[in-house]
Amino acid sequence: MIDDLLVDGSADAAITLALAHGAGAPMDSPFMTAMAARLADRGHRVVRFEFPYMAARRRDGRRRPPDRQPLLIATWRAVVAQLGGAERVVIGGKSMGGRMASLLAAEDGARGLVCLGYPFHPPGRPERPRVAHLADLGVPALIVQGTRDPFGTVAEIAGYELSPLIRTVWIDDGDHDLKPRKASGRGHEETLDQAADAVDTFLRTRCL
Repeated sequence: MIDDLLVDGSADAAITLALAHGAGAPMDSPFMTAMAARLADRGHRVVRFEFPYMAARRRDGRRRPPDRQPLLIATWRAVVAQLGGAERVVIGGKSMGGRMASLLAAEDGARGLVCLGYPFHPPGRPERPRVAHLADLGVPALIVQGTRDPFGTVAEIAGYELSPLIRTVWIDDGDHDLKPRKASGRGHEETLDQAADAVDTFLRTRCL
């Protein structure tokens, strides 16, 4: 049982989307809170949780590195079970949280997968791609990526072998948080709305 879930939206919503945080920010970071609120406003139930290392930081304030991958995935499995099983839940998250969700989806399946700023490779290390499991992914998936994201550019991603079930939506001039530069003429609120619209469309058209 995972304690301290954050839930936005109605329990009667047709879709429950579970979202995990990135490596360095908690489940109630401004990005996670903004996306959860937007998706709840669009009629979805959004459930957020924290991995053990982040939950421990919340208790004592001490920064820790992320847990090892087996524990991260085990935590995800516990959340999915708590929410009714893989066939009932769309899983995903920000950066590392979305990557762990994608690994779980590749192993156990899911109703769908949503990755917000997928870490295709470590920044500055394109020779270390994290995409092998995405080639044969068997669940509908959406990746929302900024065109300035140092974890994966348009050109790099075009060269990856990705499952035909994966759709990528690009946020023009967005960084890893989908935030554009002022010179772009767009604000962060606008790009977050664009991302939420893309997720909403995905959930309604490919996960119902």
